Amino acid sequence: MHPIDFCTTGMFIIDDIYPSPSAPDQTPFLNIPGGAGTYSALGARVLSPSPQSKRVGWLVDAGHDFPSLLREIIDSWDTAILLRSRDGLTTKGWNGYGANEHRAFKYLTPKLRITAEDLSPELLTAKSFHLICAPARCIELVEGIKTRRAELGQSLEEPLFIWEPVPDLCVPAELDNTIKALEHVDIISPNHAELSNIFSVVGNTESGDVDGQVIEDCSSKLLSGLSASRASKVSVVVRSGKDGCYVASASKKAWLPAFHAPTPDKVVDPTGGGNGFLGGLAIGLVRTGDVVEASKWGNVAASFMIEQVGVPVLQTEGGKERWNGVVVEERMKEYSMRCETEGSR
Repeated sequence: MHPIDFCTTGMFIIDDIYPSPSAPDQTPFLNIPGGAGTYSALGARVLSPSPQSKRVGWLVDAGHDFPSLLREIIDSWDTAILLRSRDGLTTKGWNGYGANEHRAFKYLTPKLRITAEDLSPELLTAKSFHLICAPARCIELVEGIKTRRAELGQSLEEPLFIWEPVPDLCVPAELDNTIKALEHVDIISPNHAELSNIFSVVGNTESGDVDGQVIEDCSSKLLSGLSASRASKVSVVVRSGKDGCYVASASKKAWLPAFHAPTPDKVVDPTGGGNGFLGGLAIGLVRTGDVVEASKWGNVAASFMIEQVGVPVLQTEGGKERWNGVVVEERMKEYSMRCETEGSR
């Protein structure tokens, strides 16, 4: 068994991606590896060069229609993957884009959700877990994972739980349930629109710019609902697209710029950017213990997810990994220096 730093309960999905009506090329991209599980695992993977790659855990349910090319791509990442054969079609999704990176999504084949019972003993030992689900299911997953970890009979430290709420339930009617789920996790990370929707306020302008004050106020409201025992342990990390991210906890507050903010033309397709961010954030939190520093890792991870349609490309030259032709460590250094120079707003 490899020591596991990260495990996602997000799904693998084969995506069909349809560009925005304003895009110059309307040709759809078909049979692209995607899904929250895939991109979050990739976010953790780009920051985990081999042999650390074996510390990145995830689960893929492959139907009888699973393309052999996708198997080859996944194998090249050298992760701690649990690949299961599924009696049926692989989960497939339709993605359509509109103005200001608005994304519409629907399933084209039945989905197969991942539960705590699906995780192997190896994956259960992970130091961090990425959850993408409704509030009630968030609590169910956390409790289920903790129960199964206890059954392993090993001496394991408490894992970190990073929760990505589902957009459809980021609504005022779910606020109380969201606060209840917050009592069970270490980080909640909605995007800026989802966070403002929870409180039924306008969080972005017609131009797509993020209203920073609204994001800060809504983050404070979430934290204020926590019990005294959890208030110092939970962070809100708001993914804000081209405006980067906002980090809020009892002791820290910071805005961090998006890596590609100075070079927006490098952003080809935002699909998977948020999920990749969370994989990078989780790995950063495990290895640094600091939520602001970990969020920098998340921004760097996200930058690789959005430079192309589909997943970033891995190449190894002279024993050194390059993603999209870039050495990740060099990009990390560049971004850290930029954050120090620009400071947080």
